[in-house]
Amino acid sequence: MSDWNDKIIQEFRANEGRVGGPFEGAPMILIHHVGARSGTERVTPLVYFPQGEQMVIIASKAGAPTNPDWYHNLKAHPAIDVEVGTETFPVVVAEAEGTERGEIWSRVVAANPGVGEYQERTDQTIPVLVLTRAA
Repeated sequence: MSDWNDKIIQEFRANEGRVGGPFEGAPMILIHHVGARSGTERVTPLVYFPQGEQMVIIASKAGAPTNPDWYHNLKAHPAIDVEVGTETFPVVVAEAEGTERGEIWSRVVAANPGVGEYQERTDQTIPVLVLTRAA
């Protein structure tokens, strides 16, 4: 997975935040996060969903029964940097819950029905994370 992610990161940076292949046309973000246990800094490419001034990322792990490692890292260290297009800036990450999560989830699934299919593959509730630009 690391080599695959590395190629996406390189393409993202070479093309002002755009990548092709299965992500053609999708809004992409690079999240910089610190390992919850290791303390190692990592960069992960993800599709994101614009929500006004905020950005939403979905910790789906393609419907696996566990959350992606980056989710645990963001829970442990919610102040991160992100790259969107050619811009890098700090954000604060918060998990949406309850009604807020439901409303965001509905909008995300309407925009990308494949995300809804991930939920059908797992018994867990897939986390929805909201990224807000830091002051």
